[in-house]
Amino acid sequence: MITITIQDFQKLQMRVGEVIAASRVPGADKLLQLTLDFGDEARTAVAGIALCYKPEQLIGKRLIAVTNLQPAIIRGIRSDAMILASGDEHALSLVVTDPDRPAAKGALVR
Repeated sequence: MITITIQDFQKLQMRVGEVIAASRVPGADKLLQLTLDFGDEARTAVAGIALCYKPEQLIGKRLIAVTNLQPAIIRGIRSDAMILASGDEHALSLVVTDPDRPAAKGALVR
């Protein structure tokens, strides 16, 4: 296990975003393309959760995402956020992380 300092952890910006669009990534079994509304902006996230969720299951769901990672190009799609999920390393039983009560779009996670 790698440990980080509290100062490193504090650099992460985690926010609540509402899924406003979701689709499968063509040619990829495990990937979904999500559009998340953070209140002040929308961002795209490519997530390896397609074995556990159908796109339509995620519409309207509020998820927690890291929003200050360097963007990545995944299968030709720019991913500007990374959603948080838990589960096994093979993406067979992933569970997305969502607030247990209604949280405002864009709310910071602390």
